[in-house]
This record gives sequence, structure tokens and C-alpha cells, in this order.
Amino acid sequence: MNYVSGDLRDQLAHLGREVVRSGLVVGSGGNLSARLPAGDSCWVTAAGSWLDRLDRDCFAEVAIVEPDAPAPVDGPSIDGADVDGADVNGADVNGADNVFGGGLVPSSEVALHLAAYRARPDVRVVVHLHPQSVLLLDALGESIRLVTTDHAFYLRRVARVPFRLPGSEELAELAATAASDGTNCLVLAQHGCSVLADSVELAHKRATNLEEAARLTYRALLAGRLAELPDAPAAFLDRLEAGPTSV
Repeated sequence: MNYVSGDLRDQLAHLGREVVRSGLVVGSGGNLSARLPAGDSCWVTAAGSWLDRLDRDCFAEVAIVEPDAPAPVDGPSIDGADVDGADVNGADVNGADNVFGGGLVPSSEVALHLAAYRARPDVRVVVHLHPQSVLLLDALGESIRLVTTDHAFYLRRVARVPFRLPGSEELAELAATAASDGTNCLVLAQHGCSVLADSVELAHKRATNLEEAARLTYRALLAGRLAELPDAPAAFLDRLEAGPTSV
């Protein structure tokens, strides 16, 4: 294993630097989270974080509780007007009242992360990014083709979630519903993507392969040959359905 190891926050910070360095997103184009080993809370990037400048102090610990359940501890008092575009003024911000101390306010997209963890107990990591090719294809009304064996292996399938306001509970609920059947890659219309996995490394691979698949699809569209672009070989897809395989 050659992925960065250790604290989940270090792994998420590594992912953030790499997706910016590779041009997958611009500096603040997304937010990241990881479920803590105990399973009842998660690290979420703090509001306003730049993905290529993350360290352990850039993550808020947030309780994973149902919307109508009491928080295990009182959240910090939040004064001020705007956090990632959300009016906070001491009120709950998509789960901000469930922060375990430390004073950090999680990203305004925290509801998207919490809903995924509630719907999918197997999910340990949620990566929400704003990848350019994925967004362009969606704006053009084109679906992403899974062309290579890597695309098929890591992504399996991609679902689309219709546009809802970023940070809203409605978007979080729609995304969680779309992922409830085991789908791990979601395109959020005119917004970004949400990638789910059981490790930071796998989430990183899925996000990278999703953008690569989008780039290949767009190149075929530019060439006027999108209709000829094949899916991953049927024989390989059959192997995936039959059980564990590798690429």
C-alpha cells in the first residue's frame, strides 16, 4: 500500500492537495469528510477551506445523528453573518449545532455528507468536488460513458441528482436516496459530484476516474463520434458482476 497512512485528516489533506495539483478542481472547489472509527461522528472540512491548504486544524468533528435526534453535546455558539453562504447567527447550519467542540464551523455542504453516512453504514468517506469536465458534460445534457476497465471497476455506475440549492437538506436527501442502492458516484446537476467509498484512497481513485471518464466522453463529443464510443467490454463487466476482480 503506497497511499498516505495515519490520521484520517492527513489522508484527506493529501487528497485535497492532489485533486488541486492535478487540475481536477480549483482550490476551494469542494469539501471532504471521513467517518471516525467509532462510527458516530465524522471529520468535515471547515467552512471556507482551500483543498490544497488543509491540515488537521481545518476539520470539524460533527456528530452523525438523525435530523430529529438530539446532539450528543451542545454545539458552539456561532456569531456572525455568513459561513459558506449560509446565515448562521447562532442557528443550526445543516448540522453545525452538532459540532463536538473546537469552535470550527463545518462546510455549508455538511448535510450532504451526513445524509450519505446515515443512508449507507458501509460508507467511511465522502468526497464532494466540483470537477470541470463532469460539470461541463452535465450542463450539455450528456451522460458520462464508462469506457475503460478502470472506469468500470472503480465507478460501476454513475447516477445524476437533479439541481437543488447547494447546502440544502433537499439536495442531501436526494443524493442519499440515489446512493442507497449502492451507487458510489453521483453527479449533482450544475454543482459537482459526490463520491462515496470505504477509504480515502478508494474515494480518491473514484473521483479521479470519474473526471477521466468525463474527459474522454467530452473528447468523443468534440470529435463528433460520441455515438461510437463503446462502453467497457462486456466480458469485463460480467466478471465484475460475478465477484471480486482486479485491474
